[in-house]
Amino acid sequence: MAELNHTIVHSHDKRAGAAYLAEILALPEPQPFGPFLVLQTGNGVSLDYTDSGGSDIAPQHYAFLVSDTEFDAAFGRIVDRGQEYWADPGHTRPGEVNTNDGGRGVYFDDPSGHVLEILTVPYGG
Repeated sequence: MAELNHTIVHSHDKRAGAAYLAEILALPEPQPFGPFLVLQTGNGVSLDYTDSGGSDIAPQHYAFLVSDTEFDAAFGRIVDRGQEYWADPGHTRPGEVNTNDGGRGVYFDDPSGHVLEILTVPYGG
């Protein structure tokens, strides 16, 4: 069975993008690897941040499955920053947390406009 190993995340500022997500999710500090800053997730998948070089960035969606404790901590950091968040990916339910599939989920944007999501229960419950 194939497993996702890594993906490249285009960013206006790879340092800011990688540091932001590392802070929100309490992940280890991003490490340089060639032209990338690599952010390692708990399941071994890495997000390899690269600078866009001034090019436009098409916003992508990155979802992170977290425990209830991790959700509380990450959500607290989002709120402490005064950052906007939504209960849905279309940003139509501002300031709300969803309870889809019996868990909790919230969407928020990174510094380059990528839509990030933290959720406590995978889709489909």
